[in-house]
Amino acid sequence: MSVADKGRTARVSAPSVDSSLCAQLLPGVLSLVAGSTDVISFLGLGGLFTAHITGNLVILAAHVVDGGAAPLAPMLSVPVFMTALGATKLLACALEAVQRSTLAPFLALQFLLLTGFLALCVAASSSVDPSAPSAVVGGMLGVAAMAVQNALTQISLKGAPSTAVMTTNVTRFMMDAGEILLRRDVDALVRARNRAKHTWPAIVGFAAGCGLGAAVEAAVGSWSLALPAGLALLALAMGMAVGTDPGEHP
Repeated sequence: MSVADKGRTARVSAPSVDSSLCAQLLPGVLSLVAGSTDVISFLGLGGLFTAHITGNLVILAAHVVDGGAAPLAPMLSVPVFMTALGATKLLACALEAVQRSTLAPFLALQFLLLTGFLALCVAASSSVDPSAPSAVVGGMLGVAAMAVQNALTQISLKGAPSTAVMTTNVTRFMMDAGEILLRRDVDALVRARNRAKHTWPAIVGFAAGCGLGAAVEAAVGSWSLALPAGLALLALAMGMAVGTDPGEHP
């Protein structure tokens, strides 16, 4: 093979390698986004969970039983989350109808929602009143962003683990770890190893996002939302490098 042929081969093969690497790393980055967004909203907006909707239901139930006034943001979070999921599905259908990839548009939408969340909370002040209209609207933008992320793992990253719901991931990982240790069946062992390989980065990413988000929120308050927004921008760049929606993991 001539030097010119080698150069052409390198130019052709390099993008595919980069695309594959971005597809592999993207769920971990999205887990960082979810973990940091969730902990920052919890600490800065009076206990609002943006990614962990189950937590908002628990808070509402506790307030109802206790007889206290339920905070507005957790009350709105569930219908907002469901509405955003429905809107994301409709957008996916529209994109698929014209044979367009859903990954980059979803990631762009998430970035815009998180940027709006950041802008509203920063504009309010460094110490945000969780009941203030700007904080409630900002929180709902965060909830909508997490709804988009949950939807895109189902639609655009088929076969990838959840990047925002760690209970399922931890359960699946421990079941697979048990299968690997017991080594009862060769086929089951191979499947368990493949699943575990894709699940652990999401778990580690979410935990790391929580730690980073908590530290940054304690240091700079509302400006800490720049962390998930910046990570969402990184995810968008990776999604654009991937191009088309990745297929299911083996």
